[in-house]
Amino acid sequence: MHEKLITYINQYATSPLTSEDKELITAAFQPKKLRKKQYFLQEGDVCKYVGFITKGAMRQYSVDEKGVEHITHLYIENWWACDRESAVMLTISKYNIDAWEDTEMLVINVADMLNLMGKIPSFGEMTRLMDQKSFIASQRRLSSTISNSAEKRYEEFTKNHPELIQRFPQHIIASFLGITKETLSRIRKKTIR
Repeated sequence: MHEKLITYINQYATSPLTSEDKELITAAFQPKKLRKKQYFLQEGDVCKYVGFITKGAMRQYSVDEKGVEHITHLYIENWWACDRESAVMLTISKYNIDAWEDTEMLVINVADMLNLMGKIPSFGEMTRLMDQKSFIASQRRLSSTISNSAEKRYEEFTKNHPELIQRFPQHIIASFLGITKETLSRIRKKTIR
C-alpha cells in the first residue's frame, strides 16, 4: 500500500526518496479502510487528516438548507482527500467527505504532514507541485462555471476526466458540474446522436 504513495512522490520529485525517507513516510502514513458511504470527514468537524487514496472513490460535498448535496470534489486512486481550508485554518468544516466505493487509503495528520515537508525535500517538492496543480484546477473550474454553458462544462469534464465518468453516477457528476441531472441527461442524449 505504501509503495503506491512512494511511487507517487517520486513522480513529482526531482530527486528520488532515500531509504530513510521511505521509512519516515511509511511510519507517518497509516492505512485506513472506509466502507461505501462511511465518512472520512463530517461537516462540523475540524479536518485533522489528509488521505492518499490507494483504492476506491470518494466525494466532498456540502448540503444546503433544502437538503440538496453540492459536490465540490471527486477523488479516485492516487488523489488526495482533505478539506484544505479546515486543515490549514483549523476551522470547522462545511463539508462532508465520504467513500463512494469501498476505499483504502493512507492517512496522515496535518501536523505530521507539515513535519515531513520540512524533513524530506522530495516530499515538500511533491506537496508544492500538488498545491500548484490543485490551484490551477480550481481556477479553471471556477472560470468554466462562470463562463461556459452546461454543454461545454460537460464536454471539458469528459475530456479531462474520463475515468470519473466510469466511477460516479450521473447525479453526482451533474452536481459536480453545477447542473441538474435532467440537464445532464439531455446533454448526454445530444452527444450520443
